[in-house]
Amino acid sequence: MTQQTHESGSATTTATTTPATTTTVLTTPATTTGEAGTSTAPTPCAPPFPPLAEPRPLGELRVWPRTFHDRLTAPLPGLKAMARFAREGSVRPGREGLADVRRLPFEPGPLPRVDAGTVSVTWAGHASWVLRIGGLTVLTDPVWSRRILGTPARVTPVGVPWETLPRVDAVVISHNHYDHLDAPTLRRLPRDTPVFVPAGLGRWFRRRRFTTVTELDWWEAAELSGVRFDFVPAHHWSKRTLTDTCHSLWGGWVLTAPDGGRVYFAGDTGYGHWFSRIGRRYPGIDLALMPIGAYDPRWWLSDVHLDPEEAVRATEDLGARRMAPMHWGTFILSAEPVLEPLTRVRAAWEQARREREDLWDLPVGGSRILERSSLRSAVN
Repeated sequence: MTQQTHESGSATTTATTTPATTTTVLTTPATTTGEAGTSTAPTPCAPPFPPLAEPRPLGELRVWPRTFHDRLTAPLPGLKAMARFAREGSVRPGREGLADVRRLPFEPGPLPRVDAGTVSVTWAGHASWVLRIGGLTVLTDPVWSRRILGTPARVTPVGVPWETLPRVDAVVISHNHYDHLDAPTLRRLPRDTPVFVPAGLGRWFRRRRFTTVTELDWWEAAELSGVRFDFVPAHHWSKRTLTDTCHSLWGGWVLTAPDGGRVYFAGDTGYGHWFSRIGRRYPGIDLALMPIGAYDPRWWLSDVHLDPEEAVRATEDLGARRMAPMHWGTFILSAEPVLEPLTRVRAAWEQARREREDLWDLPVGGSRILERSSLRSAVN
């Protein structure tokens, strides 16, 4: 694998649980102020390095290179790899691996009631989250369709019925693969919904008449109602048709609330050097939404998809306090048994000696709430 560089105290938690939602209260003995606002990460906390970029204007029209092949951190599969995959690869689990489909966790509940000082996440399935932060409702890689191109129908229903969603204030897209960029779902949104997308993907949205489309390069940011949206690197690639390989960028998102609450959404990624760099630039990540599925066979998928153990290691590289697994238990995209990602990530988390309550292994439809220290009185 080749790597390329492209760069423009202690806390305590208490938790209360209801059948559908768990609330975590984060208290911090001290705060530090960085370029993204006030961070409530535990001290000592290093400042961002390098300093964060100034936010770019919303909806800015920009000119991009025709291709982003230079951002790849591993070569795309060639003819030899394709031939091997055709000869021995499997894209679905065997009968034994599928036997546990009925045991996949699905526990939909109402969306939690939140205010501007609360961060909450609800897993709709795969990489789709309903993220409430800084008073905004943000959808990540929204896929509400029953089926996507080239795969069987989803094996668990969508965890959040579309009609129960509050007004969607923004959407973030990690890349253009069909299981992350779903045209039928996006057609349900008002066309003035602000959309944050990787460089080169704006034209796809503007052709569909979205009016506020913000394209960002790695390490760039924009702001909406005081919430900062930073686009960060990932070890992945992009392709939607036969002729557009790597014509748009790919990556993850760091969302920072006005009070410093910070969530990292990884999108789709393999393991590599970017995680530690993201952690240095965005210290004090409260929660990392990390993919743990679609990893087998490893010789085919290791460059672009984390396995559960790598997801835990990446969370540690980020310096994130908590991790919520995703990208499993929804669409069958690879050969591992359907429940294996959950079993392995729990074991890896324990082996890493991380606090069990900091692994937010939600069922599809489940929610967790993280309230900042300034709101302790609201839940005590």
